[in-house]
Amino acid sequence: MSKQIKVALIGNPNTGKTSVFNQLTGLNHKVGNYPGITVEKKEGICKLPRGVKAHILDLPGTYSLNATSLDENVVIELLLNKKDKDFPDVAMVITDVENLKRNLLLFTQIKDLKIPTILVINMADRMRRKGITLDIPLLEEKLKTKIAVVSTRKNEGIDRIKELILDYKNVSSEPCVNASVIDVEYFEGLKNAFPNQDVYKLWLVITQDVNFVNLDRNLVKDASSFSTKPKSELKRLQQKETIYRYQFINGVLKEGYKLDMNAAKGFRASLDKVLTHKIWGYVIFFMILLIIFQAIYDWSSYPMDFIDATFASFSEWAKETLPSGAFTNLIAEGIIPGLGGIVIFIPQIAFLFLFIAVLEETGYMSRVVFLMDRSMRKFGLSGKSVVPLISGTACAIPAVMATRNIENWKERLITILVTPFTTCSARLPVYLIIIALVIPDQRFFGMNLQGLTLMLLYLLGFVMAVVSSWILNKALKIKSRSFFVVEMPNYKIPLLKNVVYTVVEKTKSFVFGAGKIILAISIVLWFLASNGPTDDFTNAEEIVKNKYSEASVGQSVSETDMENEIASFKLQNSYIGILGKGIEPLIQPLGYDWKIGIALVSSFAAREVFVGTLATIYSVGSDDEQTIKSRMGSEVNVLTGGKLFNLASGISLLLFYAFAMQCMSTLAIVKRETNSWKWPLGQLFIMTGFAYVVALIAYQVLK
Repeated sequence: MSKQIKVALIGNPNTGKTSVFNQLTGLNHKVGNYPGITVEKKEGICKLPRGVKAHILDLPGTYSLNATSLDENVVIELLLNKKDKDFPDVAMVITDVENLKRNLLLFTQIKDLKIPTILVINMADRMRRKGITLDIPLLEEKLKTKIAVVSTRKNEGIDRIKELILDYKNVSSEPCVNASVIDVEYFEGLKNAFPNQDVYKLWLVITQDVNFVNLDRNLVKDASSFSTKPKSELKRLQQKETIYRYQFINGVLKEGYKLDMNAAKGFRASLDKVLTHKIWGYVIFFMILLIIFQAIYDWSSYPMDFIDATFASFSEWAKETLPSGAFTNLIAEGIIPGLGGIVIFIPQIAFLFLFIAVLEETGYMSRVVFLMDRSMRKFGLSGKSVVPLISGTACAIPAVMATRNIENWKERLITILVTPFTTCSARLPVYLIIIALVIPDQRFFGMNLQGLTLMLLYLLGFVMAVVSSWILNKALKIKSRSFFVVEMPNYKIPLLKNVVYTVVEKTKSFVFGAGKIILAISIVLWFLASNGPTDDFTNAEEIVKNKYSEASVGQSVSETDMENEIASFKLQNSYIGILGKGIEPLIQPLGYDWKIGIALVSSFAAREVFVGTLATIYSVGSDDEQTIKSRMGSEVNVLTGGKLFNLASGISLLLFYAFAMQCMSTLAIVKRETNSWKWPLGQLFIMTGFAYVVALIAYQVLK
């Protein structure tokens, strides 16, 4: 079997790097984290001509090899370490045809590392409209590389990329810029001190301390100790290097890149004026959110009802078809209802990710970041904090990881601590089932009340995150000063393939990630609900029948009612019933019973377990085809005699889940990112305590 060609995909943010990656790998890719750190990486296999395969590694976006954040540092660590298993045979720098000048800075730096480097010029479909012409032979000669001009939108040029990867040994590894001219004496000293090392590699190792963090010193032993220059002088030399590189790039583009200034322009600027307006920008953003949540409810109702009914029927079928016994009960009362409690929400979760993907693909999300920076500054955050807060709508874990691109430590810490207030997809199943039970499915000025409620919960989480940021900004005595810089990408029509990949990957990640937890907890809960430690559980049938025979002399009790009473009595005296009854006094003031208490406790492993837990509990001993929603809707509050899930208890539950910190995985990530248990434990107790108080007040006022 021939060795795979290792290809590193590198480029500035917003150059279409992910689109190129998707075109090359199709569905043959996976997502993981770099060893030892929580920066996401994507890797996949690309099939090349003549039966050869290439391993494609999509590296985090970076503007240069002068790292200012942890994710950029990943790129440098890999490119400097030839012993790394992912060290590339060939680097592929993805550039945007409209921002070629800025993109080429990174390209010239990678060339200086003497790695065979292919230049990919993306978004070629915009060249005619923008009046851009390229002299490819001249650019290849000046930049000492091979160039592929591609349009991922029109699927053009991908075959050219594959040809160049296959022929990578003939791609020049010669630098196109001699950076040592910025200080000949200093670089000569480096060369003499380390005659067996590449000079530019030495320079990068030495200067990374100036930018951000220590690199692995084993890459070039004792290199940093050579530097006799102060940090201020090293910083000045870096600036001088950047200027020198841009002088070279300007000279190349003057000959090989022509721009017709009379070509149509101005649309982007006009649209930006509206979308980033200090008043209309917020109004438009609010209206977009309103449309999204209305669509989530209206579009997904039919598939959700179908899934709900299907799982109820499937559970009943399992009971009737499989041999009676504990194993059949486990499948019908534990596994099927538990999984059904998650699968039912796939339509709404998929629609949420669909809209987020479209907003990102069009370039609108960057406008939101810029727009929100104006208000975020007042609360100790920057516009960059909006990215984790928005991505937190998918999951808090990658959102906390996304704070790594925030250079200022105080802003980053505050963002990490408040991000869990953002409504994540794990909360969505809880919100959806409770809203469906307690909020009327009616229209208000043509808008669905349930959709409005869902949007208000999302806004509530965001507002709480901002308010908490303001408090933390005042409380944390950390001196900081930062500047906000964000790139405004061009507006684009969303690429269908990218949107589909995003929806599939995100939904799959949620379902399989949650599914493992749900399956395990459903089995445990079924066992705890199907067994008990006392004679009351063992003799439940006899006790209930004797009770009915004594209390209902002369009255007939239907077989169904008797079976329901027996199932209820057994559940109350099971292990899980005893545990629930034990915590019931603590949660009764919130309007919850012992069954909801069990769901609350189990959902501290992961919020989405709440619905699966109730689905399992309500299914134990049940022989009908009722859906989880109808079972929850028919539950009676033994204290009041009314419905358990009413407006007061429903709003109380919604508020508890909006504010409580119920995700062990998020706590673990926060500990890792802050390198201390102080912050995650503070999150756990403060957020959950606040959630309890708010839920208590809400129930007592509304009941």
